[in-house]
Amino acid sequence: MSPRDLFGAALRGLGANKLRSLLTVLGVSIGVGAVIVLVAVGNGSGKAVQDRLEAMGTNLLSVSTTGGGGGFQRGQAGPSAQQYSLTLEDASALADKRLAPDVASAAPVMTSSGTATNGDVSYTVNQVIGTTPSYLPATNTPVEIGQSFTQQDVDSSQRVILLGQTAATELFTRPAAAVGQTIKLGAVDFVVLGVLASKDSTGFSDPNATAIVPISTLRATQAGYGSLNQIVVQAADKDRVDVAEAEVTELLTARHQVPADETSPFRITNSAQILQTSQDTAKTFTALLATVAAISLVVGGIGVTNIMLVTVTERTREIGIRKALGARRRTILGQFLIEATLLSLIGGAVGVGAALIVSRFQLAGVQPVLVPSSIALALGVSAAVGLFFGSMPAHRAAGLRPIDALRHE
Repeated sequence: MSPRDLFGAALRGLGANKLRSLLTVLGVSIGVGAVIVLVAVGNGSGKAVQDRLEAMGTNLLSVSTTGGGGGFQRGQAGPSAQQYSLTLEDASALADKRLAPDVASAAPVMTSSGTATNGDVSYTVNQVIGTTPSYLPATNTPVEIGQSFTQQDVDSSQRVILLGQTAATELFTRPAAAVGQTIKLGAVDFVVLGVLASKDSTGFSDPNATAIVPISTLRATQAGYGSLNQIVVQAADKDRVDVAEAEVTELLTARHQVPADETSPFRITNSAQILQTSQDTAKTFTALLATVAAISLVVGGIGVTNIMLVTVTERTREIGIRKALGARRRTILGQFLIEATLLSLIGGAVGVGAALIVSRFQLAGVQPVLVPSSIALALGVSAAVGLFFGSMPAHRAAGLRPIDALRHE
């Protein structure tokens, strides 16, 4: 028989049991669709995290203190606590081009919390950030409505405030209505200068439920005159982050007279390293999802084997008659392999179509990102599933002796 005749015979064989063929196709399509969708979800999740980190800037360094390597523990009083605490003078030194030429800016950061009140409406702001104007461009935190405060506001400890989208909405319903209004933060009046642009969440906390004030004002009214929580450093270029990190470490070590035999009391977080770590984690997560989804594809393949075994059993007498009339072993083998492969390929095509539709919608808050290679791989695997899982029933059919097949009841 020619390949065309074999193909036609395989189609007729599948059409003789439409419901059985349909259920087999469904099993394979679920496996293929699951692989494509879950890979897309993993890829989408990784891309979302990457976009958020890149939006914050890949040339950022976050400097905080661990308390020192000489036995000092966080919260312990004494000379070590004073010696290794970050100060406004440290931030000024890091921003000095002569001392740190690869640092573009350095913004001191203090954090607090408080209850904001607008008339009878109150809202608890879990993160009140005290900083300088350079913090906003460094962390890609633009003001969407109104304007930011200035260095002059910092120098004169002006009681002005920038509200996040959530905080502004809770206090004024419409964020635009907040600009120019006076609110209370604790017992202190603040004038709302602007509302920050909305940010996507990168964890369990809401990045829009925040407020930013001049650091001098926060120290005078909320947090007292303690040490800084951190210093946000922006490198001059994303390719100079490592050099800037070395300059920051060297400068702080010298300023705080850290002994050479002690572990550095300063923790410097590199945003580029965080981005790389998140990408590696996303790849592992995607591979895990693909592995789980592949199990359903194997189950679909087992279904192909089961159905083809039943088909061979039902058509044993037909096989015997065809062999008695001169049909060769390879003809019988080819027909059943084609049937199994067709079931898998049709199931694969249906699975791809379903995956393309499903991936248009957000799943668990993640917008799936289709990977073309996963579609090609899923289709290739579905064909391989048909050949692999259909080979045993096909060999069984091809190996039947005509006399035994004709006697089969």
